[in-house]
Amino acid sequence: MIVRRETPADVAAVRAVHSVAFPAPRPGELPVEVGLLDALRASDAWVPALSLVACPSSGDGVVGHVVATKATVAGRTALGLGPIGVVPDWQRQGVGSALMHAVLAAADALEYPLVVLLGNPRFYRRFGFRPAAELGVRPPDPSWREAFQARPLAAYTDDLRGEFCYAAPFNDL
Repeated sequence: MIVRRETPADVAAVRAVHSVAFPAPRPGELPVEVGLLDALRASDAWVPALSLVACPSSGDGVVGHVVATKATVAGRTALGLGPIGVVPDWQRQGVGSALMHAVLAAADALEYPLVVLLGNPRFYRRFGFRPAAELGVRPPDPSWREAFQARPLAAYTDDLRGEFCYAAPFNDL
């Protein structure tokens, strides 16, 4: 498995990954995640170095994708992770884990202090995520509770506390 930065030539393949990885709201429609990616890519929150694809070692196509975009905690820089998607035939083979490790390492190398996501705590705990409330980071929607998680990176300081705000395209969901 090779994990690398997304290139302009990968955009259609990334859209295809999320088209099959997530359910469409209605038959014939694209999943919400595909539109979200398009909007994030067009926004000032997009960080090209944090949009990563997974390809088989043979180099035949893109089978997974993850992105982290600029966000804030009480007006200070942070990252929001997602979406992350893997083609169904490649799920449960370590692709998602490889993407998670790679995007966290890249975010750390770029000196971002904190990565936040909304997801299954049992799955994301293995990557060092924990309830964001433990770090004093509040979700935009209080009902998210334990699914709202954060992962401090090397640049994190414990005064990074307050309300989390995703990139603007997330607000249009």
